[in-house]
Amino acid sequence: MLRDYLNRMNSIAIVSSQAASLVNFRGPLLRALSDKGLEVLALAPDYDIEMRSSVEALGAKPVDYGLSRTGINPLRDFFDCFRLFFLLRRLRPDVVLTYFIKPVIFGTLAAWLARIPRRFAMIEGLGFVYTDSGDKISLKRAILRVAVSVLYRFALARVSGVFFLNNDDANEFVRKRLVWPEKARCLGGIGVDLLEWAAAPVVKCPVTFLLVARLLREKGVIEYIEAARRVKSMYPETRFLLLGSSDTNPGNLPLADVEAWVAEGVVEWPGHVAVRPWMEQASVFVLPSYREGVPRSTQEAMAMARPVITTNVPGCRETVVDGENGFLVPVRDVGALAEKMLFFVERPEFIGRMGVKSRLMAEARFDVHEVNKRLMIFMGIQ
Repeated sequence: MLRDYLNRMNSIAIVSSQAASLVNFRGPLLRALSDKGLEVLALAPDYDIEMRSSVEALGAKPVDYGLSRTGINPLRDFFDCFRLFFLLRRLRPDVVLTYFIKPVIFGTLAAWLARIPRRFAMIEGLGFVYTDSGDKISLKRAILRVAVSVLYRFALARVSGVFFLNNDDANEFVRKRLVWPEKARCLGGIGVDLLEWAAAPVVKCPVTFLLVARLLREKGVIEYIEAARRVKSMYPETRFLLLGSSDTNPGNLPLADVEAWVAEGVVEWPGHVAVRPWMEQASVFVLPSYREGVPRSTQEAMAMARPVITTNVPGCRETVVDGENGFLVPVRDVGALAEKMLFFVERPEFIGRMGVKSRLMAEARFDVHEVNKRLMIFMGIQ
């Protein structure tokens, strides 16, 4: 029966809340699915001409739908859910894959209502709602966490499978009874194209640190800046790079703060720019995040043979073998972060040694084509 189903499978819909992510994060998957002879429908609410052309170049068909990416407006969200239901009922894909929190919840429910036979969700990280910021949780955030949990539980009861990037997230969802254990699958990271992100020459002079992240408190940006101040007070020639833009997330940092750090001379901030040219300038990649799925930026750094300093938290610790390709530090510990930065400043010979280990780990764990093969097998696409 499964073989008969696979023989007549001819289309898949991938539902996202950001068109750019379909190209930047799901591009190789769209291409792989198209190469299988499937009609690939790429749904997003914010297409522009450039993103539409990029998706078409990958062999997929861009499809517009309505969704508010952030914000809390139950009436708007449920209205968008029903509009998506009518769209999916008209498109009639054989498989639906959703990712990001709102598409996972409302896209899954829409696909269930439209009687799409196979429905899959990808949880790429627990996000702002579940990440511990270190502060006392506000009443608003507590209510939001309960509401999101209820919606997750209802939606994920109606999927064929849920993909997680690390075991901690999968175990937490199972423990909270948001998903049945038999439906959970761990991918171990979405992967990167190892040819596109090829190993780059070692940079030792000046020793240069790089953080790539949205400008959110939970990404550890403030800890990065404080550690940079300590290191630059001892070694002023050391460079610190920060790539990323502001966000509508509640944890967003004011741009005035970032501009003040630049004026102070503690960090260089080119904004939201292409990562690879700046990664080539970096000696060491740093991500002091409070929690991740498995960060794509770190996988890119590893593929380019950069040592990594990151926090010993779910998602981040999957990218580092402490003392081998970098270091794990306690979350929100500026002193420990600065200490590991100083290690590379004072012993730059380890930049190349640990960078080689990062590249080898990326080849073994984070080849996007191998990850996509596993993902497609889980979805019954072979």
